[in-house]
Amino acid sequence: MRVEVVYYLRFADRIKIGTSGNPRSRLAQLRFDELLAFERGGRAVEQKRHVQFAEQRFPGSEWFHSHRALTDHIDSLAAGVEDPWDLYKRWMSEQLALRN
Repeated sequence: MRVEVVYYLRFADRIKIGTSGNPRSRLAQLRFDELLAFERGGRAVEQKRHVQFAEQRFPGSEWFHSHRALTDHIDSLAAGVEDPWDLYKRWMSEQLALRN
């Protein structure tokens, strides 16, 4: 069972926007300081965010300069969520319930 998510990571003053169906495994492969948020969705949502914040993108990467529009978006995703992993667990539970 998988739940596709877009993840937002902070490393120093940069933010990575990526996607994974197995975020625990994927994030274990990456160097970062903080998991900022999850957003439900896969590659299409990730690409939409890359376009949305394209002006701040480091060329040829999934890394972005930290800027107001991006941090506001992340703040809206994280509102009321103490730990992004709790939200992911809820999505996994919902997915399991739908399968049964």
